[in-house]
Amino acid sequence: MHDTRPLLLHSDFPPIHRGSLETLQVNLGYLCNLSCVHCHVNAGPQRTELMDLETIDQVLSLLTRSGATTLDLTGGAPELNPHFRYLVREARQLGVRVIDRSNLTILFEPGQEDLATFLAGQRVEITASLPCYLKGNVEEQRGKGVYDDSIRAIRQLNALGYGDELQLNLVYNPVGPVLPPPQGDLQEDYRRELGQRLDIRFNQLLTITNMPINRFGAVLLAQGQYVEYMRLLRDSFSQANVATLMCRSLLSIDWLGYVYDCDFNQMLDLPLLANDKPRHHISELLIGLVLEGNSIATGEHCYGCTAGQGSSCGGALDG
Repeated sequence: MHDTRPLLLHSDFPPIHRGSLETLQVNLGYLCNLSCVHCHVNAGPQRTELMDLETIDQVLSLLTRSGATTLDLTGGAPELNPHFRYLVREARQLGVRVIDRSNLTILFEPGQEDLATFLAGQRVEITASLPCYLKGNVEEQRGKGVYDDSIRAIRQLNALGYGDELQLNLVYNPVGPVLPPPQGDLQEDYRRELGQRLDIRFNQLLTITNMPINRFGAVLLAQGQYVEYMRLLRDSFSQANVATLMCRSLLSIDWLGYVYDCDFNQMLDLPLLANDKPRHHISELLIGLVLEGNSIATGEHCYGCTAGQGSSCGGALDG
């Protein structure tokens, strides 16, 4: 596979620094029931990496000690980690807001038949990938049959209160090397198309720029589009987006418990800039490693978060 990592590590991206910690974003493993074209994690059905129970207990300890108010669970399909429900229950008992980054189709995997009911019972916020409201575009990115299963899953979630009193966010990714359109305008298109045609509901649409990392990066290189895409990201840089980047208040933890500034840095193995060590483990944070005020490790991929309206795990930054 073509690797964009060497092309991304050196950059003139402006320096940024950490504020107070609000969110722990935890990658529970790379196992997934799908293999999406835009996936920057290279997740799929053949991956075996999964966070173990000891590390999950360390995550819970860090939640208690750090004062972080949000636990953001990702993967792969985070729900396929055998300790997923334990982690959710324990975090909710701590009063922490829990986000499940779901691909929706996971609701129909064997052993997950009661997953939607569990998530609703724990009042977990669902942020679900639906890269377009059109069937053809979704299946181009995610595979045949995924669109119909996703719509069926949203209907199941709607019946449990999601899209109303329970938070259901949908995530849009562009097809190909382009920036997403304005989030507000596209949200209205989603509401019209999904509501009128399919009678399904959601609370908010998040637009996310595809990152030139791992699988999507490899496609860009293979098709000779990498240089053009990076030029688009750099030319679309907005200084106003820098102040609201999620990495200022987020800590990303990989399936082994190592800590990074963001999920994208995790995939590029760009460690925290602290104490001149090659890597930092969550156990170090439990004994008092201070992060607030530290510089954030940056690279060329950071232009993806600041291009146009800006993008992060939480959608557009501007507007």
